[in-house]
Amino acid sequence: MGTLAVGGGMVVDAPVAVVTGGNRGIGREVCRQLAERGHVVVLTARDAAKAAAEADRLGVDHHPLDVTDDASVEALAEYLAQEYGRVDALVNNAAIHYDSWQRASSADLRVVREAMETNFYGPWRTVLALLPLLRAARHARVVNVSSEAASLASMSGGTPAYGTSKAALNALTLTLAAELPGMRVNAVCPGWVATDMGGVGGRPVRHGAAGVVWAATLPADGPTGGFFRDGKRIPW
Repeated sequence: MGTLAVGGGMVVDAPVAVVTGGNRGIGREVCRQLAERGHVVVLTARDAAKAAAEADRLGVDHHPLDVTDDASVEALAEYLAQEYGRVDALVNNAAIHYDSWQRASSADLRVVREAMETNFYGPWRTVLALLPLLRAARHARVVNVSSEAASLASMSGGTPAYGTSKAALNALTLTLAAELPGMRVNAVCPGWVATDMGGVGGRPVRHGAAGVVWAATLPADGPTGGFFRDGKRIPW
């Protein structure tokens, strides 16, 4: 991936991956798997202490990040520019409000707005801030962690805030892929995974995270503008 100068003058020959919402669940496991593959991983989370604690356990870098806050996203971009000079993979994983208690016909729109701010505008805001660093990489990848709940082909009632915000994220994925042909930009559904958000009964976190890692490590001629689960296309 080329030689990379980082803070303190050390030279690292490894891809740099940034993971939002990396302190727990799928995000944390994505950080672990990418680090295991030899990536320089920057784990981000809203809670700076939690980000630092999990990063220490995994042996990766960290930085606080609230994807709903312009200043926080810009601070991350400045840190990455100073320390690494590029970003080879951005995993937009941070998400909120799997609102199984709601229906679209009676939804609390305050919850919907909060979900859109984190699940849709958050990734968009982060891509915009990090785009110069992604462009500085040889073959950058952007992975938007989505859900089959956002698939228009199979969407039904329930989880209106989560489903519509992730459907909007899927639309953004297609738009960015068309506008950034030198990058691999894809949406990934990790499936029903046993996390704090997914609840009990789902498959192991490592299995869901593996599909995200696959998209974050695609070769230069890999697919772009797709919606995948476990490396296989699923309908939009």
